Amino acid sequence: MSPAPALDLRCYLVTSGTGRRTVEVAAAAAAAGAGVVQVRAKDIPTAELLQLVLAVAEAVRAANPGTRVLVDDRADVAAAARRRGAAVHGVHLGQDDLPVTDARALLGPDALIGLTTGTLELVRAAEEVRDQVDYLGAGPFRLTPTKDSGRPPLGIEGYRALTAASSLPIVAIGDVTPEDAPALVQAGAAGVALVRAVMDAPDPARTVRTVLAGIAGV
Repeated sequence: MSPAPALDLRCYLVTSGTGRRTVEVAAAAAAAGAGVVQVRAKDIPTAELLQLVLAVAEAVRAANPGTRVLVDDRADVAAAARRRGAAVHGVHLGQDDLPVTDARALLGPDALIGLTTGTLELVRAAEEVRDQVDYLGAGPFRLTPTKDSGRPPLGIEGYRALTAASSLPIVAIGDVTPEDAPALVQAGAAGVALVRAVMDAPDPARTVRTVLAGIAGV
């Protein structure tokens, strides 16, 4: 068996919505080179979330088998999808979700696990489980209407301190635009997570290509 490709965090899509467009945008982003698609739908029943995850995973695998599909918050749903043979690669955990060690035990050693941070204290705490976590999300970059973390915005300079304190790659999130990507990568981020900038774009694939081109120029 060939080894899994390296985790590509440069352009990371976090989905919104639960309908057909969500699946179509995820596939378009993957086809354009997004390395990760995280399925996020916090307010729908578990059974509906599983069906959404399965649909996204199928569409993403057809568009680009190298793109990793993660489930936001729900390690149980990720595990169920994986048991069904879906191309679901792991989970992204918040600070109040299942602890990392338990998620790792549930999903197994080959699963991807991301963890939300956003302060120096949280980044340093994540070092205690660095052998079980694959990357950190850190935000907000700016205040965003899609998620109220309760943390102050980091701005570009905030990422310099966080990345210096972490042995794990850090993805910037929180109202990030494609134009922000080069400066964030220069500040140490491994990549950027986008929600509205891709999900609401008239041409999601073009947005992803713009992010990747901007990072390539750094």
